[in-house]
Formats: sequence, C-alpha cells, structure tokens
Amino acid sequence: METPDRKVEKLMTEYEKTNNMTKAALRADMDRKTARKYVKAGKLPSQMKKPHDWRTREDPFEADWAECEAMLADAPELQAKSLFEHLCEQHPDKYQEGQLRTFQRRVKKWRVAKGPDKELYFPQEHIPGERMSTDWTHADRLGITINGEAFPHMLCHTVLTYSNWEWATICHSESLMSLRQGVQAALFRLGRVPEEHWTDNSSAATHNPGGKEEGRRSFNREYEDMMEHFGMKPRTIRIGCPNENGDVESLNGALKNRIEQHLLLRGSRDFGSEEEYRLFLEKVLGKANSLRTKRLAEELDAMSELDAARLAEYRDYRCRVGSSGTISVDRRIYSVPSRLRGEQVTARRYDDRVEILCAGRTEVVAPWVSRDKGSHIDYRHVVASLIRKPGAFRNYRYREDLFPTTDFRWAWEILCANMSETKADREYLEILNHAAATMECEVGGALCKLRRDGEVPQFEAVQKTGKAESTAPPELEPLHPDLGEYDCLFPGREVTV
Repeated sequence: METPDRKVEKLMTEYEKTNNMTKAALRADMDRKTARKYVKAGKLPSQMKKPHDWRTREDPFEADWAECEAMLADAPELQAKSLFEHLCEQHPDKYQEGQLRTFQRRVKKWRVAKGPDKELYFPQEHIPGERMSTDWTHADRLGITINGEAFPHMLCHTVLTYSNWEWATICHSESLMSLRQGVQAALFRLGRVPEEHWTDNSSAATHNPGGKEEGRRSFNREYEDMMEHFGMKPRTIRIGCPNENGDVESLNGALKNRIEQHLLLRGSRDFGSEEEYRLFLEKVLGKANSLRTKRLAEELDAMSELDAARLAEYRDYRCRVGSSGTISVDRRIYSVPSRLRGEQVTARRYDDRVEILCAGRTEVVAPWVSRDKGSHIDYRHVVASLIRKPGAFRNYRYREDLFPTTDFRWAWEILCANMSETKADREYLEILNHAAATMECEVGGALCKLRRDGEVPQFEAVQKTGKAESTAPPELEPLHPDLGEYDCLFPGREVTV
C-alpha cells in the first residue's frame, strides 16, 4: 500500500526532534525500514513517484488515429463524439459504443499537446465610481405566478462593477423603455451617477453595425440622449464578447439563485399582484446590497451627485386611425373604437403596455405585443361592423384575434361543421356581439356547458344557457327617522323645533 505524504511529514518532524529512527517511525505509525527509506531519500512519496508514460493495454485506435489526427488538424473545433461516430461509420463492427470515453480521452490529450492556442481572459482592476453595467436576464425559471397565473417576465439588471451593488426591475422585453426604467431606478436609488454606462449590443441601445470601433454597433439617438441627460458616457462591449460585461453576466445567475432561495423560505411563488412581487424583489435586493456597504461607500464618494430630472418611461407615437379602425404602432396593429376612425390619436408605449389617447382621454389600454404576434384586435371594437358585413369575417386578416378563448374557437368550428359557411359566420358573430354587450365570462361559461353536453352552440342556445336567473329585490320596511335623536349632539341646550 502506498504511504501517504502526511505520514512521511510526521516522520520527518519526529526524527528532527528525537534523532531516533525507531521512535520517529513508531510515532508516525510506520515500519522502521520504510521510515529509513524516506529519511534517506529526503522526499515525500508523491515526489518519488515516476510519471506513468507507458500503456498497460493495446491502443484500439492506433490503426486509424493518423486519419483522426489529420481531421482534427484541419478542423480543431470538431468534437470527439462526432469524430467517433464518423469513425464507426467508416469502419463498421470495428468499434463499440463503450469505447467513446477512451476516444474522448485520446482527443483531449491531442488537444493539449498539438491543439490550437486558446483565448485567454484577463481579470480587470475596477475603479470606484467609474462603471455601471446593465443586462437583461430571463426569470421564467423562477416559476412566479400572479393570482395563480404564470407570469413570464425578464429582469433588467444593473450593477456597479467595483462594489457589485445591484438593482433590478421587472420588464417584458429588451427595449429602450425597459432600459430607461431600469437605469433610472438604479440611479435615483443611489442618488449618484457613475462616469460610464456599459451594455451589450441589444437593439435597445444600438442599431446596425457601422460604429467607429471595429466589432461594435452604433448607438441609438434616444439612448445617447438618455446618457447625455444623466451625464454618463455610453459604452458597449464588442459583438459576441459577453465576457466584457462579465460582472453583470455572472451576477445574473447569482441574483436568480438568491431569489430562488427567498422563494423557498417564503413557501410560495404566487403573489397577489405584480406590485407585491416587485416589493418582494426589492427586499431581496436590499438584503444582498447590505453586504456591500463598505465598497459602495467608496463608489458613492467617487461619483458625482445626481441632479437630473426623471425621464418619461414611455414613448409617444402620433397615429391616424385607418378605415379598418386600426393603427400601426412600431409595426404592431391595434384596434380602437370605430367612432375614432379617421381621427388623430396618441399611442403611448410603455415596456409592457400601450395606452391610446384621443383629445387627452384614454380610449384603449392593451398589452404590448411581440412582433411575432404582430396585432391586438379587440373584438368589441369591430364586431358591430362585422354584424353588418358578415361576409368579411371568414377572410379577415386578423380573424385569429376574434377568438377570445378556446371555447369561442370551438364554437365557430362546430358551427362550420354543422351548417353553411355563411350561416356559421352569422351565428358566431351574434355570439361574439352578445359577449361584447354582456359579459365575456358568462358567454364563455355557456359555451363550455354546451361543449360538455355535446350540443351545437347556436346563438339561441347560448342565450338560454347563459341567461342568469333574476331574483326579486328584498322587501324593505319604510324608514321613519326620529329627529329627536339629534338632540344628543347639543348637550345642555334646549332645541326649539
């Protein structure tokens, strides 16, 4: 059995004390002959071991290794598993699946001995108050729900790279609006402004390549205006080099792990509102930052005081309502009430929603849709016109938006299967108009019941099924007030009626 280094170290120590080989070997729990060998050599067992540079069994890839080595030299990025699969195809029945690990070790040794040079990363010395970095990170894996419903979202994460002080805001896209909201939240909480603000090449801050520096994109005008407003120099990393924004990149995972732990302590991932979740998030961030107060104080001393006003966290678009009762907001289509056709309206775009105003009055509040979806048509705005022109429904460009739930889509499909196209469209539009005039949830409940019963959801059936039983108001006794009860309000005074 191999003697461990710790025993020999103990032996050397005892031998120096006693100069007696027998006593030293006994105290080190070692045979006297073995002890004499190590004392004479003056080395530890690990230092006396010779490197193992010979094979104990035949190399199974020797015959074809020259071919593999040539392929690796031509394409160093080739993975060992892919190369092994290619080898098995070229030489059937010669190699087995269980030899993959052996082949991977052989390729790894080749890369160490003859492979291409690897890129090195150099740790940077951060200067207090110089750099603030911002990045977005998806938070869906946290499993947050609002009133039992999934809450997909992102976090706009801002970090001071010297002290690692961090702040995060809830957002739904990598947009300029979410960037403005996140940066402002951090700056106004600090009350100070760093020299530089760093971000990646997201379209929120940059656009098409063509910047002065190679490998970087030009800044958007609105982003530059925001940086000028707060007195920070805009900076961006090179394209495809996330390591240059490494502080915030590494803290993205640490932040989500911290939130995960606090959710486990809380015992629930469900929140009553988005505001409740935001307060929880701020509490988590506050606890994390309480451990960074010393270095943060150095940063605050080095930063200039924040003396800029808060910027609006929305963008206004001037739009004219078209003949179809819709407007286009940054290549997204939104419907408005038909009475606004031909009018000029203002679409106020926030990170998560858009508000449409006419003459200073809010007419529509709708979620901000992705470009993949591209449209948000409220059936309440168009169904009255479609009732008069039912033939336009079937080929309507935004017809998919006119199925509020899966029950409504089921109703239209069943109607199409049981009657002519024209009649099916008319029946469905009547149902949709009924939902607009009453309550969508009641009509949806009636459709769900008809679906369970296997009935065709004609308009009359929906009306009967969804009709709520009216109850008579309770009978109340007439009220006869006694004015004398008010005398107690004037104690000691005689009241004349």
